[in-house]
Amino acid sequence: MHTHISHSPDDDRALPRLANNRLLASLPDDDQAQLAEKCETVRVDNGEVLSEPGQQVRYVYFPIDCLVSLLGVADGRMTLEVGSIGREGMLGAPVVLGHELAQVRAVVQRSGRTYRMAAGDFVAEFYRMESLQRLLHRYTDTALAQAIQIAVCSRFHVLEARLARSLLITRDRLQSEKFHLTHEFLAHSLGVRRVGVTKAASALQQQKLITYSRGNIEILDSAGLESASCHCYEMFKDK
Repeated sequence: MHTHISHSPDDDRALPRLANNRLLASLPDDDQAQLAEKCETVRVDNGEVLSEPGQQVRYVYFPIDCLVSLLGVADGRMTLEVGSIGREGMLGAPVVLGHELAQVRAVVQRSGRTYRMAAGDFVAEFYRMESLQRLLHRYTDTALAQAIQIAVCSRFHVLEARLARSLLITRDRLQSEKFHLTHEFLAHSLGVRRVGVTKAASALQQQKLITYSRGNIEILDSAGLESASCHCYEMFKDK
């Protein structure tokens, strides 16, 4: 269910440069400074819904240290993760293609900070700024390739391997071997029942690849978890 967003900007407003988001940090300094004038830094909380399919896109987000899960929704309740966004990316890129309505449910997977910009301001800057156009073309191409790979993975690979892949991607985006993911959230992300997540997580624990208690996950054997994962993880890492 959609949660109303009501944030107050953090005291640490957007820096003159936007180096805390790796996507924006790749832009020339002058262009970063121009975008920074339109950005504010806000805090988002775990479980918060930043977009809902069919609702107007009011803001675009550039995560700093939070993590956002992108969920495809069927019949209003069934979900499947089609991507995730950390400090390497952004939420809301399709607005520059004229998509004023959100296409996915975006749920905060890990609390933290993000730059936020009004969608209209972002579109205006996109058409003014050639460096941003080139960057967004590459980024949307990569995001589409990842969404396609997730669809293939969800259809053809066993749940244990898919869970291992998901945990590895989360680790890479958070740059931490320890993080919090509930059974319920993983079930929504992987498009399965909670009992399926429990069985898959137990199998990985029995192999001493992870520990998992009350949603607190620690990766004990990264190499072993990569071996347990499907080859999709390597494709994600390369991209």
